[in-house]
Amino acid sequence: QLVESGGGLVRPGGSLRLSCVASGFRLGYVVIGWFRQSPGKEREGVSCVSSRDGRTDYVDSVKGRFTISRDNAKNTVSLQMNSLKPEDTGVYYCAVQRTSMDCSGYVPSEYDYWGQGTQVTVSS
Repeated sequence: QLVESGGGLVRPGGSLRLSCVASGFRLGYVVIGWFRQSPGKEREGVSCVSSRDGRTDYVDSVKGRFTISRDNAKNTVSLQMNSLKPEDTGVYYCAVQRTSMDCSGYVPSEYDYWGQGTQVTVSS
């Protein structure tokens, strides 16, 4: 089970920190991805972290603003989001890919478990 938290309403330029807590398995052994979905749009990948070497990846639209991190002791993955923009608005999901140790993309069907999502709204 994956449970996200930390969403909310924030003004443009503000920050939020999302957390994803896992139960039933160890996040240190799987690829973890963050996705988001806005109304009328398909779910899109935002960032992921590999289990093999902790390598991180970001889509171009969030590079330099978002940071993904993993705390194996707490079995938690976080997404620090800075300099938020209105286009960052959406429901954010964490997801787990069990069959790979390397973050290699954001195809939703390749991720096995999903959280329920947390709403992020960036608006003035």
